[in-house]
Amino acid sequence: MIAIDTNVLVRFLTNDSPAQGAAAKQLIDSQQLWISKTVVLETEWVIRGVYRMDRNAVDTAFRQLLGLTRLTFEDRPQVLQALSWFRSGMDFADALHLASSASVNGFATFDRGLAKTAATIPEAPEVLRL
Repeated sequence: MIAIDTNVLVRFLTNDSPAQGAAAKQLIDSQQLWISKTVVLETEWVIRGVYRMDRNAVDTAFRQLLGLTRLTFEDRPQVLQALSWFRSGMDFADALHLASSASVNGFATFDRGLAKTAATIPEAPEVLRL
């Protein structure tokens, strides 16, 4: 198994460079690959911020990736939880931070929006707004 960088996932999803898109597809189709949570986070930022994918397109892209049996995601249940909260309106980075904090006693932040959104999600860890 080898780990891949954000740019490999982005090329696979967008095929904005046909040669790199083909190389990314060939790698993903032929190898067992590791996707770190940091790569997941950066991929979301790139496809939303740079490629202007809307929330539904981002969700669809990650569902596609999560459905590929050759891809192993670091902390897959947390990534799935973050996607669920993202679909409900939470910022993806906030959702991933919060999902990754489920085993501790709370999550402290200055972010009012995060605290407000998290308060509407029963299964979210307690958010302490400072």
